[in-house]
Amino acid sequence: MRIAVIILNYNGRNYLKKFLPSVVKYTPKSLAKIIVADNASTDDSIDFLKTNYPDVEIYRFEKNYGFAEGYNLAIKRTDTEFILLLNSDVEVTENYLEPLVKYMDENPKVAACQPKILKESNREYFETAGAAGGLIDVLGYPFCRGRIMGHLEKDNGQYNDNAYIFWASGACMFVRRDDFIDYGGFDAEFFAHQEEIDLCFRFNARGRKVAAVPQSKVYHVGGGTLNYNNPRKTYLNFRNNLLMLYKNLKPQHLIPIAIARWFLDNLATIVFLLKGEFRNAYEVIHARWSFYSMKSRFKEKRRQNLEVSIANGIPCVYKGSILIAFYILRKHSVSIEN
Repeated sequence: MRIAVIILNYNGRNYLKKFLPSVVKYTPKSLAKIIVADNASTDDSIDFLKTNYPDVEIYRFEKNYGFAEGYNLAIKRTDTEFILLLNSDVEVTENYLEPLVKYMDENPKVAACQPKILKESNREYFETAGAAGGLIDVLGYPFCRGRIMGHLEKDNGQYNDNAYIFWASGACMFVRRDDFIDYGGFDAEFFAHQEEIDLCFRFNARGRKVAAVPQSKVYHVGGGTLNYNNPRKTYLNFRNNLLMLYKNLKPQHLIPIAIARWFLDNLATIVFLLKGEFRNAYEVIHARWSFYSMKSRFKEKRRQNLEVSIANGIPCVYKGSILIAFYILRKHSVSIEN
């Protein structure tokens, strides 16, 4: 058995009922096993699985460890060559695994890859969490091929070629288990959001590659645990992005970016206030104060990361500002050279 398809679940019985059938149907038993890692759900997820899917393995945790540590614990318990991290709100398609395995077999320098991720409710369009592959701009803001800010592109085949990217989406990430373990896995202190970008930052900085393999495609609901407008998501995204940059950027890049981000985060607070989104405005401020309070704990992680980094700056990066490109230049599609 080469692959473990691991679905992390927390009170997701309805998503399991809707989307697990596609995973069972299109996952070859000769190639992969299916595991549901349960973060101490309080609904009837476990009973549902035992009754309807007795062949699906279940890892039960005693508490909600979040996305990051939940996957860390589940992956440590597996012994397969590859891991597919799959959100419970993802519908897979026929032959979704085979192109990912083939690409990884042919490209040993690639640590992780992702399929094309389309919107489950409007299947002609890319989905926010991953789209056709994650990128990052010169100031550390993540975005995707096929999705910039809230703008989703229609899938017209414009991203149908395999390509190196900066990060693969945690909604559907295909990763070598040894790389995941050797490079430290997800940072448990992130809890959820951008932990996959942080891991991919470490892959890139140490000479490993991340790729998009659009011959495989899945459909994602998105926002299954926290919807995209939830202030908690705002907090985690702002805080974790700052922590990621602090952990991984060399001093000559961190200092100017930190200064720019201080101004831009304050600008984001003002924009939220002007829009009447007072809780989101508060969470941006909350995120920055949390970042400052956590910096001392992250100094050792930063030291360890920089000791083994071979990258000069942010690898595989869009050289401009995605904020300027989108809001001022009105660009709804950008790319980078591979």
